[in-house]
Amino acid sequence: MTETQAKIKVLLVEDDVNLGFLMVDYLETNGCDVKLYIDGEAGFKGFQLSDFDICLIDVMLPKMDGFTLIKQIKLLDETMPVIIISARSMKEDKLKGFRIGIDDYITKPFDEEELICRIRAVLTRKIQGNGRHERIQIVYSIGCYEFDSEKQTLSAKGNIQRLTIKENTILKLICRSRNRLVRREEIMLSVWGTSDYFTGRSLDVFMSKIRRYLKEDPSIKITTVSAVGYILE
Repeated sequence: MTETQAKIKVLLVEDDVNLGFLMVDYLETNGCDVKLYIDGEAGFKGFQLSDFDICLIDVMLPKMDGFTLIKQIKLLDETMPVIIISARSMKEDKLKGFRIGIDDYITKPFDEEELICRIRAVLTRKIQGNGRHERIQIVYSIGCYEFDSEKQTLSAKGNIQRLTIKENTILKLICRSRNRLVRREEIMLSVWGTSDYFTGRSLDVFMSKIRRYLKEDPSIKITTVSAVGYILE
């Protein structure tokens, strides 16, 4: 890859630090810009904070396993290309991976040159399938409000409310499932990577803030299903 070509932005989640550093070194030598995380929770937070072209994810990760991490990533961006890199070669793992939307499954140990070829092949398929590979900008109409999930803004009557990453993710999740129940656990795992009592209390605070942001339109209703979840109506 020449210097005039855009670098491939790679999210790498691998708990074997030595292997992770080797992969970073090789990928960067071959025209990639790589961010390495060593557990699932850190990987998900990293995904929320940066833009990536492709994710390389191990299955056996501390704090959040690879399959769960991929599900959470797909909730936020269902078009994001994902390759699993795992020492596990069981058919069941491969089938599970493809069922949740991965693009390829590579078994350790692997040839580094083959890895680069597979990354480029996945991205080429995405480009051909979409016309071009880019994040799809989604703008939701909520009553008199316009919610731009890419710009993280909620606007109405000339007023613009800029949302935090967590507020944006929560509102996007309930907008995508309008008139359907979104479970609290799903939201907590997507936003915080965990679901416990303290995370639940934080979610309550964020939902109160989102309701305040939408208060100018009385036709908008976010119904709480006690201890279960929320419905945007």
